[in-house]
Amino acid sequence: MNAVPLPLFLNPVAGRGRAGRNIQQIGSLLDSLGIGHVLVRSESVGNLETKVFDAVSAGAKRILVAGGDGSIHEVVNGILRSGRTIDLGVIPIGTGNDFAKACSIPVQWESAVRELADRLHSNTPARPVDAGRMNNRFFANGAGIGFDAKVTRIARDIRWRVGDLVYLAAVFKAMIDGVTTPHVTMKFSGQTIEGPVTLANFSNGAWVGGMFHIAPMARNDDGMLDLIFATPISRIRIMALLPKLMRGSHIEQPDIKHVRLRRCEVTATAAVPSHLDGEVQPLQTSFDIQVMEGALHLM
Repeated sequence: MNAVPLPLFLNPVAGRGRAGRNIQQIGSLLDSLGIGHVLVRSESVGNLETKVFDAVSAGAKRILVAGGDGSIHEVVNGILRSGRTIDLGVIPIGTGNDFAKACSIPVQWESAVRELADRLHSNTPARPVDAGRMNNRFFANGAGIGFDAKVTRIARDIRWRVGDLVYLAAVFKAMIDGVTTPHVTMKFSGQTIEGPVTLANFSNGAWVGGMFHIAPMARNDDGMLDLIFATPISRIRIMALLPKLMRGSHIEQPDIKHVRLRRCEVTATAAVPSHLDGEVQPLQTSFDIQVMEGALHLM
């Protein structure tokens, strides 16, 4: 059993309430596997980030988080804002669990807890994985500008308990009022690309929205981000691309472009929507996106 109980940060609304409904079961399984812990519940949006920042700043060396990609987003920002290096254990119990997939963590929370316990008891060294930064915020799995950010905002407002299908439903709802194609300038690696785009996604992991294999080549331990962007496409074309996007076979399509990079500056002629790990950001015109190699350490 670990000598010092580990803080377990849990967002009860993650997975559309699934995390909250399983608080007791998560705690019981950790106890049965000899993982002492102290539950720290999130009370509102942003509260998890604040509590993690305070705990790490006060000297916590290892923490656990139970939640989804939104919870991971807050935890990562709390850790990286502190400027300290700590070990992070992830118990996925969200809707998409994209970060868990990128890290080869089982998306069934019971299996994830058991694997985590095995690593703790065997003193397996933490493994470094990359994070990203967009302007003054950090991300674990990916950043998106344009249509996918619009889809993300709509998905947040859908209350149906349909798992990953909520993102597919959000795509259809997002197309009702048309597909905008903001004019942007993207600068990276000495290159400049200028023109209208439907979306630009900076992938640290391979999946978004749980079911969309947007960057099948992405690895979050290679010190690179994979930029996937689409030239202007119609609603009919989006419908044709959706099955390919789910399979990860869209990359070879002529209206889909792929670039590997470490840093990119994006400027839009008008304020555009964006998201980080599925968390909607304020409308902005300028984006500075860069990889943070090995910034996170996973137990």
